Amino acid sequence: QVQLVESGGGLVQAGDSLRLSCAASGRTFSIYLMGWFRQAPGKEREFVAAIRRSGGTTYYADSVKGRFTISRDNAKNTVYLQMNSLKAEETAVYYCATDLGYSHSYGLMDQYDYWGQGTQVTVSS
Repeated sequence: QVQLVESGGGLVQAGDSLRLSCAASGRTFSIYLMGWFRQAPGKEREFVAAIRRSGGTTYYADSVKGRFTISRDNAKNTVYLQMNSLKAEETAVYYCATDLGYSHSYGLMDQYDYWGQGTQVTVSS
């Protein structure tokens, strides 16, 4: 099993920045891909960004390209999501997730095996 703990959420104003962290423990050697998703009130959970543990290839939703950056520290088994120029509509619970099996895809919720409890990000306008 893999345990994930997110941190770094909070209340910010539109245009501000925030950095989320996701610390993994357990079978971390089995992780191929780590991703961030978010779920706004009344909406479905959506893909935000992902990064391959080996090689560091990154993927982003079109809505966050150029503003968000996903990175990893394999030694710490931690993934980060740097979020700049935040918008009010990005208020959501942000979830970290891991995929233990190699797949060409990266944005499908069903491919991820473990999820964190989520961290609230609130962006005021």
